[in-house]
This record gives sequence, C-alpha cells and structure tokens, in this order.
Amino acid sequence: MDIDTRLLRYFAAVAEEAHLTRAAERLFISQPALTKQIKQLEAQLGVELFTRSRAGMALTEAGRALAERVPDVLEEWDRTLRETRGVSSRASHVLRVGFVASAANEDTQEIIGSFARRRPGWRVEMRQTDWSDPTAGLADGQVDVALLRLPFPGQDKLRVEVLITEPRWVGIPASHPLAGLAEIPFRELWDEPFIATPPESGWWREYWLATDEREGRPVRIGAIARNPDEWLTAIANGYGVSLTPQATARFYQRPGVTYRPVTGVGPSQVGVAWAPAGDDDEAVGDFVLACLRHRTSTAEPGHGNTGKAVDAG
Repeated sequence: MDIDTRLLRYFAAVAEEAHLTRAAERLFISQPALTKQIKQLEAQLGVELFTRSRAGMALTEAGRALAERVPDVLEEWDRTLRETRGVSSRASHVLRVGFVASAANEDTQEIIGSFARRRPGWRVEMRQTDWSDPTAGLADGQVDVALLRLPFPGQDKLRVEVLITEPRWVGIPASHPLAGLAEIPFRELWDEPFIATPPESGWWREYWLATDEREGRPVRIGAIARNPDEWLTAIANGYGVSLTPQATARFYQRPGVTYRPVTGVGPSQVGVAWAPAGDDDEAVGDFVLACLRHRTSTAEPGHGNTGKAVDAG
C-alpha cells in the first residue's frame, strides 16, 4: 500500500496538537480540508486513528501506534528529499531562495551580489510564493533558504537571523477620511474592515490583523488577498484597509491606495531563514553571511537562532 507523505504530515500535526483547528493553522490549510485528509488516511489504512469530541482529537490505540513511527519516517524522507534536491541544485550551481513580497527590501540585490562574489559561477534563483505559505517553500524543502517576514508559523523549528526591523504602516483607500492624517492611531482602525491573508496562512494572518493589539475588539474582514496585486486591488476598491511594512509604500504604489504610518502597533521584521539540515551546506552558509553583512541600520541583532551555516565556506 502506498500512502502519500502529505497525509502522514497532516496526521502527525493533528496527533501533536490534539486539535483540528490548531493543526490546520500550523499546516496553513483550512479545517474542513484537514478533516477530509484525515478521513482519507483512515479509509486507506482501514482503521480509526482518532476519537473525535468537543474537547479535541484523541488518538486511538491504532493512532498511537502510527504516531510513534511517523516522525522518524517523515524525518528520513525530508532528509532524503532535501539531499536529492540539493545535489541537483549544487550540480547546476543554483541556490534556491524563497521570498514573500519584497524579500529583503532594497538590500536584496546587494545580498545576491555579495553571494555571487563569494561563489563565482553560481546563480541565485528567487522563488516567490503567495501569502498562503509564509515560509515561501522553506517548510517543505522547495527552497534552500528564504527571506521572510517575521514572525511566521514554524519559525521555532528553523534557523532565523533578523536582518531588518521597520514600522508597520497601513494601506488605506485614498478617498478614506483617515487618509488625510499624517499618521493614524491604530485604535482609529479597529472598526474598519481589513484585507486578510488566506486562513491557511495560520497565525501569520492574525499577526497582520494585529489581533493581539486590539484589546479584545473583533476583526472585521473585508476581503481575502493571496498576493500583493489582489491586496492592492482590494484596498483601491474600498473593501478595507491593511497593516503593511513601511517598505510597501516604496515597492507597491497603486492609484487609489495611500500609505500612512500607524502608532500603537508593533514593528515588522525581515529575517533570513534556513532549515537545520542546511547547517553544513556551504552555499547556504555563504548566502547567510551575505545577508548578515547587509543588515540595515535598524536591525536588532541577537534575535536569531544561528546554526553552523554562518561559519561555513
């Protein structure tokens, strides 16, 4: 019997979280989709893996037996997959770098140039994902290293070094009454509809809605956006407002959209991230070194979990 490793990952997440909603957020998928996948795995195996109740998801005896073995299976498969992809990219002298939106802002090209000087003949292949995956392909091994907005789900399992710290601003329709202010207190936005990332982006979505900084005030969702173009269009059409990094005002200009500083809400950060399996990869190490040498003056050092990769090469 052949079992899709994706189903095993879903099972492992539900087994660890003992709760469908938390597992779905961690996996960046919707709860109904996760429920369907768990039922599919149970049907393929011909056993019941969970006892479902209002309190959550409890493993059956068969589920516990599977849960004991699945982590080792997935770890070995991930290692094999990364090594296979790594051999292919190294043979062609290509480093796959994932990113979301503006990557490391204006520093991106300097970082790539610095890496190229350390590794002549190598090429950086930038791979952008939409906002449904805040890890930009790093979590599932699609890229070797990534430039990401922090914090993001699963960050504690990866190596991360902070490169940029900048204020969060707001993108707002140009015709909005608050657009005339030089800066906008966040509490003035609490009752506004917000443009949100997809539910499968997990608590990354909650961070950009600033749900923890609303003093319990519920969020109104005006529209869902999966990428910058959808996001800008939604704001310009008056469907809502959205918190965004300060750099967005430089990178994403659009008629009908105005950017303003926001007070009363915490800053945003950009970091370079890589999997622990990349600690001994000299190409990854050179890219991380290039990133660290181009930290902006506003970066706050010491927030990362640096592995051996920064010493490689």
